[in-house]
Parts: sequence; structure tokens; C-alpha cells
Amino acid sequence: MTEIAIFTGASSAELKKDWSCLPWPTLQKHVFRLQVRIAKAEREGKRGKVRALQRLLTCSFAAKCLAVKRVTSSSGSKTPGVDKVIFRTDHQKMQAIFNLKRNGYTPKPLRRIYIPKKLGSNDLRPLSIPCMIDRAQQALHLLSLEPLVEEWADPNAYGFRLTRSCTDAMEQCFKVLCKRTSATYVLEGDIRKCFDSISHKWLLDNIPMDKNILKKFLQAGYMEHQKVYPTTLGCPQGSPISSALMVMTLSGLEKKLLPTSRYHKEREKINVIAYADDFIITAKDKGILENRIIPILTEALGVVGLELSMKKTKITSIDDGFNFLGFHFRKYQGKLLIKPSKANIQRFLKEIKTIIKKNGAIPTDKLVYILNSRLTGWINYYRSTVASKAFSMIDSEIFKALMRWALKRHSCKGKPWIVKKYFTRLGGDNWRFYCTIKDKNGKNKLFYLKRASDTKIRRHIKIRGVANPFDPLYKEYFSKREQEKEQRHKIINDTNSTGLRMIQPY
Repeated sequence: MTEIAIFTGASSAELKKDWSCLPWPTLQKHVFRLQVRIAKAEREGKRGKVRALQRLLTCSFAAKCLAVKRVTSSSGSKTPGVDKVIFRTDHQKMQAIFNLKRNGYTPKPLRRIYIPKKLGSNDLRPLSIPCMIDRAQQALHLLSLEPLVEEWADPNAYGFRLTRSCTDAMEQCFKVLCKRTSATYVLEGDIRKCFDSISHKWLLDNIPMDKNILKKFLQAGYMEHQKVYPTTLGCPQGSPISSALMVMTLSGLEKKLLPTSRYHKEREKINVIAYADDFIITAKDKGILENRIIPILTEALGVVGLELSMKKTKITSIDDGFNFLGFHFRKYQGKLLIKPSKANIQRFLKEIKTIIKKNGAIPTDKLVYILNSRLTGWINYYRSTVASKAFSMIDSEIFKALMRWALKRHSCKGKPWIVKKYFTRLGGDNWRFYCTIKDKNGKNKLFYLKRASDTKIRRHIKIRGVANPFDPLYKEYFSKREQEKEQRHKIINDTNSTGLRMIQPY
């Protein structure tokens, strides 16, 4: 199908047959060009032009295609809403594209479920799941909001933003706390029920998008135990657009908290680093945080209907250490070290041990694949910290758990037999857990369990605070970062090709 046919010349019947043949790179370029224009108009203060371009984007066929693809390829694509409908076939996906219309649109109530806040925790977090067509509608309008999110957001806000991550927030913490003359006190902040408490009036008055559509999103209500409840506050967690609305709500906090004078900023060492509703604020002494920062913060949050969680908000000395985003920051004799937090290590080990314990009868290669998947994600998250001791401890605990698993699996066999069957020598490790799988040619191949301590600690390069993916000035900068990222991944894959490569056994 040609580009012209995609945007103008194809009939509905023809398009319904061609979901798998849609030229996704061309569609992405078309949407990205409009997003760049929206960002430029916002920088120039042309709000009328922003609205016109947003309308053009949300009515375009390319944006509708990307919106449907976004919700059908996400991890929640198999979770239905109250109508129990899932877009499985190409026909359903193409039909959804043509159903994304503004006129006559009425969202269905959200399906309310509750999930644990943390693994093993008794505290539950409400999650509201929209229907698939409502998710697609939100994803469509999210495309028009993403450029504005990047324009509005604070330089050191890292949550729910394109090209930014928790590791960037961690590196910024290191940057502002590592020197001997850096701030010595940290305010660990947390906003009470952030998603559930944002004022609808503030959102409708300030968020630059179609007000009728936004109002319908916010007031769709939720269904629990076959009963529909109204929503008068907040943007529900679980909706594609809720994270963008939250970031825009909290934008501007950094500017309000920082001193207007550069001299006072340098003297008082005030810095703000935020990830979603979790944030830290540094200062030279405790009094600045108590007497000036907290009152300003409380007042600014009150405007949008939010308040600090006094249970979780506290002031800590950097010499005593604090936890942020799963990292533990602490100075030892003036030297700042960042390690995995003890709570996250224990939580991860509990998850791994539960997996091993519950899978006593599955094939060994399947168990290795599951464990490697979990290990890879956790290790990559902490590989830029002082984590060598934590990685070694993880390996030791997993070895013990696997030995118990093997002894229980073969209760009639002795330890020498079990060691010979499940463990082998690899490099300097005499106890590498392994199994044998068939490759594409039908030949036997060894498949090893990943060892955390094999991971080399690699410093993460933080993104520039002012970098904007929708600003042409930073096109070369993001292109270079992407190339460096691909090179790092290639190095990791080459390392894993010795037998640690993630191969799906089935």
C-alpha cells in the first residue's frame, strides 16, 4: 500500500484487510511531525495554533492507527474492561480505528480492581481499567499531549516522560549530593493519593486539550461489584492518559521551590528531583526545609487539590542515608555511595524463591528462562550503582534455593548425582546451574542460568535536563544517545552469547 493510499485514497473495506501491511514508520513520521509543530507552537505561546494542530492530529488516520497499536501491543492488551472486549484480530483493530470519533463518543465506566502496592504487601492500590476502545481514545489524545508534557515538565522531573528513566533521576541525585560541599539534608517527599486526589476543576481549566473529551474521561465513573460509582476527583490509575495529566499537574513545582537568586540557590544547595509523585528536595540545613520549603510545597499542592503524606514525608541527613526509587543513598566519611536498597533486595529474593518453590515440576529449561528474565531486568536496573556485593549475595541465595529445589525434586537421589545433573563449570564458576536445549538445527545446546556477579558495573550517562525530543535543536543529541544505547545493548548481547543469551525454549 502506498503512502498516498494510507492517508487519502483507500476505501474502508480495503483498509480493513491491511492491518499487518500498514507502513508503521511512515505513520510514525507523520505523527511526529505534527507533534514537533505542536511543541513549537507552545514554545512560541501560540495557544490557538496548538489547539488547531491537536485537532488535526487527533483526526488523522495515522494517529488513530498508532493509538490502536499502542493499546493492542501493551502488556495490558489482554485485560478487558467492563464490556469484556479485547482486540485480537486484524479486523477488530481496523474497525477500532474507524470507531475513534469525537462526535457521539461516550466512555463506558472503568473496571475497578485492587492490586498489592508491593510484593507481599497487604496494602492494596485501586486500579481502574478502561474498555479497549476507551483506551484507544485516550491513547489518541495522549499523542497530542506528549509534546506539551515535555514543554511543561520541570527539568528534573523524570517520571512518565519520554526518553527519561529512574536511572536518570538517580544520576541527578548523585550529581547534587556527591561533593563535600553539597547539601547535607534531604526532604523525602510523597504526595498522598496523588492520582486519586487531583482536582477535576483544575484539570479542566488548565490542561490544553479538548475539554469535552477530557471531561468525559475524568467523569466516566467506575464499576465495582456490578454497581457504578461516580468519579469526582483524580485521574484513575490504569488509564493511558492519567500519567501525562499527573505530570502536567505537578509541573512548575521546581520553579516555585528554587530561590530566584542564583547566589541563594548555590548557598542554600536547594535542588528538586522528582519521579512521578515521589520526590526529594535537598538543602544545606534542616531549617530551610522545615521553615520555607514545606510551607511553599503545601500551598502549591493545595492549588491542584493535593497534599503531602506526612506519614511518608521526612527530613534525613545524608550521613544517615535515605531510599529513593529503590536506591539507597548515603555518605560514608564524605563519599557518596549508591546501592540497591535492602528492602528491594529482600523483595526480589522473595520473588525468586517463590518462583523456584512453586515450579518444582516444570522442565528445567523453562525454569532457567523464567529466572533469567527476572534477573536480567533487576540487574540492569542496578548495574550503574555500587552493587557488586548485592549481586554476589543474590547469586549465593539463588544457588541455595536451587539446591533445595533439586533435592526435593529428586528425593531418592544423592547429592553427587544432583550436582552432576544440574551444575557444571563455566569460566571460574564451578557451580553454574544449566540445562540442555535443542537449537534450531535440532542439536543439543547448553543453556545457563545468568549469574548476577558477572555483570560489570557501568556508569549511566544522565539525560540533559532541558533536552526535549520534540525540539529539532536536540535531534542530533537524541540520535547520538540512541546509538550509544544500541552499542551498550550489543555489548551485553555479545557477553550473553557465551551461553547466557535469553532464548525462548518453547
